Amino acid sequence: MIEIVAGIDIGGTNSVIGLVTRSGDCIAETTMPTRNNGNFENFIESISHKIKSLYNQVDPSKYKLCGVGVGAPNGSFGIGAIVNAPNLEWKGVLPICKELTKQTNLPAVVTNDANAAALGEMLFGGAKGMKDFIVVTLGTGLGSGIVSNGKLVIGHDGFAGELGHTITEINGRMCGCGNRGCLETYVSATGIKRTVFMLLAQSNKPSKLREISFENLTSKHVTEAANNGDSIALDAFEYTGRLLGIKLAEVITLFSPEAIFLFGGVAKAGNFLFDPAKKYMEEYMFPVFRDKVKLLPSGLEGKNAAVLGAAALIWEEINK
Repeated sequence: MIEIVAGIDIGGTNSVIGLVTRSGDCIAETTMPTRNNGNFENFIESISHKIKSLYNQVDPSKYKLCGVGVGAPNGSFGIGAIVNAPNLEWKGVLPICKELTKQTNLPAVVTNDANAAALGEMLFGGAKGMKDFIVVTLGTGLGSGIVSNGKLVIGHDGFAGELGHTITEINGRMCGCGNRGCLETYVSATGIKRTVFMLLAQSNKPSKLREISFENLTSKHVTEAANNGDSIALDAFEYTGRLLGIKLAEVITLFSPEAIFLFGGVAKAGNFLFDPAKKYMEEYMFPVFRDKVKLLPSGLEGKNAAVLGAAALIWEEINK
């Protein structure tokens, strides 16, 4: 029998479940909304049902399901739980590993969703062969996974590397974590929406984005507008890229990575985001690091790095 595991990427908006082989092939995948599932126990039941449905689709007589790996906001490997994730509707300590094991009778592990993406990038993507790199995930929020000397930096409590909750502006925008001015309130899908509406309020410039409500606006709309030369959209990416670039310059000073990978929906804006981010990263960088650190898109084009990374987590646990 071929051994497989379930890799789960829990995002603020959607969750992705995939069945992954040891070589990193995702043989089946599905998605479900993260929000509006009722309480946390109902969400776990839905996730478990999706895993079982996928497994039945790929022929249980051919494959053996061995475990479940999870990448989630504020996921702590040490305690097997999600702890006060600002982008999830359930608060407190959520014992996700215990509950998944109860539902599936399989071992389960969890880590920060961006840490999972970093593992996926290292094993199957653009960071193959690298020992020092950073993955920044730009979705509903902003996450980051830091690999130093070939190992994830997780800290003593499993929460190290939360770049999105470093402060970029004192008394700035309100963040879901309860603080003000966190980087993810500016550099994320939600952040760029807020920036667009800030710019629209400050200017009389014509823009197609004025026709879209805040609730309906997405980062994809902003990218499409930028492609059409919309000045508000272009200004929004310049503003966002500047704040990201300055923060990346700080992180480079601390960790001296070989490369930084941008992953997620906002990163699909391509050069609209990468060009200003790279420009300001180099401008504000400690001079000894200039022109040494690559800023790259994820090398897992068409694949889900977080799902593959979550799968890598449980493979590592099974192989101990």
